[in-house]
Amino acid sequence: MKLSKKILRNEAVRALISWLGAQYIRLVHATGRWSVVRGETPQRYWDEGKPFILGFWHGRMLMMPYCWRRSANIHMLVSGHADGQLGANAMARLGVKSVAGSSSRGGALALRTLLKTLRGGDCVAIAPDGPRGPGMRASDGILSLARLSGAPIIPCAFSVTRGRVLSSWDRFLVAHPFARGVMVWGEPIEAPRDAPPEALAKTLKKVEDALTAVTAEADILCDREPVKPEPVSEEASPREMAP
Repeated sequence: MKLSKKILRNEAVRALISWLGAQYIRLVHATGRWSVVRGETPQRYWDEGKPFILGFWHGRMLMMPYCWRRSANIHMLVSGHADGQLGANAMARLGVKSVAGSSSRGGALALRTLLKTLRGGDCVAIAPDGPRGPGMRASDGILSLARLSGAPIIPCAFSVTRGRVLSSWDRFLVAHPFARGVMVWGEPIEAPRDAPPEALAKTLKKVEDALTAVTAEADILCDREPVKPEPVSEEASPREMAP
């Protein structure tokens, strides 16, 4: 076992890392100048107490806690692996609850938990290209949840003028302090429960395109080159639920 894995199993170390992560996110937000595009879209759902599914690409997870109304509950789907749990612990310090699950472990249970959460009136958040990619390509888990719950999917993304895009599979954007930033929301996307497979495939593509569009819009507004989705073969089938 690698030394790093042994260290990450230490509860004190994990707590420290998640605390530092949360403090960094707070610092980036507090020192930045932030604007919101189409914020009236989620505002309407919050005001009316209607739950929805927040969709975002995995690479834009960092500032998602600050796109959210503080008084509204949200539950984020995260990987059950060590890295995912570190992220979940950091998000918990920022008021975001988590549900563990992925395409390879706990996906069915996570779907049931998220469905129960939506039916209870709370919102959920999913990065449909996680936890392993392909980057900016949507799995069908988010669509299954929308169909069964009747809740719409609302895409969102952030970008900043100062930050670094990592060379990771998700092209994760690490925002830097003292930057100008923007949160961009898209329009709600419905997924009818009784839609035929052809219509569902088109809806999933619509979700994918909408997520990529708000991400590109955010990047352009911050004078940043938009990140492109990872190329995939036409034969590739939609993946099952993943965070």
